[in-house]
Amino acid sequence: MPLSMVCCSHSPLLLGALEPADREARDGFFNSIKSAGAWLRERDPELLVVFGPDHFTGLFYDMMPAFCIGAAATGSRDWDLKPGELNVPEQIALDCHEALREAGFDPAISYRLTVDHGTTIPLYELVGALDAYPVLPIVVNCVAVTRPSFKRIREFGASVGRFLSGLDRRIVVIGSGGLSHDPPTPRLDMDSPEVVARLVDRHVATKKDFDARQARVVAAARAMVEGGGPCLPPSEEWDRRFLDRLIRQDLEAFDAYTDEMMDREAGFGGHEVRTWVAAAAAMQAAGPFEMTLDYYRIIPEWITGMAIVRGAPTE
Repeated sequence: MPLSMVCCSHSPLLLGALEPADREARDGFFNSIKSAGAWLRERDPELLVVFGPDHFTGLFYDMMPAFCIGAAATGSRDWDLKPGELNVPEQIALDCHEALREAGFDPAISYRLTVDHGTTIPLYELVGALDAYPVLPIVVNCVAVTRPSFKRIREFGASVGRFLSGLDRRIVVIGSGGLSHDPPTPRLDMDSPEVVARLVDRHVATKKDFDARQARVVAAARAMVEGGGPCLPPSEEWDRRFLDRLIRQDLEAFDAYTDEMMDREAGFGGHEVRTWVAAAAAMQAAGPFEMTLDYYRIIPEWITGMAIVRGAPTE
């Protein structure tokens, strides 16, 4: 059965930490995400599949996979989001893992997966709750040094799409992340031993931990808006080029994207567009489809190129 798709940016700053000076841009995003959610619900999905990143909330360097499929998952309380259980169909998760193994991939599988705002924001914004629909969460490593290449992402997404198309269910695939942005994400080669230890040692973040992380991001956003700080501003040129290739379904063009190029041109957070490539590749493998760009603007206070893209099968 053909798939449908929504790809969207998920800046946690949209939750109210910083109000954009451009109210029209802010309202445009919220109106567009509301429309995308209504469109998604009209398709009466029997399963949502979310390709999302993790921000050292559920996955750490004690054992960092390139891909992780959740057979059971809980949303975290980062950015003061309401935590809760996702309605994960266990057997579908296991069958997906087996199909990917047969296709030559070796994703991790978790019965205690914690997903953060990279997965929970699109669920809240598009369908209103973490458990409104059955959800298969697939975490794509976009922040750690084990992140897969864009070619591997494309091939992985296509294999997921072939599996999903055989389920004979109404399915909406969600790609969550990006576009260009450069948040103050901690890194092994740039931070103190104390910070690095928190990237390695698996732990449950406390409210104090989350508050400190959020304050650091808000401070970086304020500095960037004022023309300073360490963060690379989002790039409309890069975003437009990426979106053009995506919507034309020239997915193999992304095979040439390197980590060095992404850091230099799209910012460290720009690596999250891997989730969009995976979602589009899943759609492409399932059958002919077309994509439309519903919204795009840079919103400096959210430090991100914000976009919403929908994909639907062609008749």
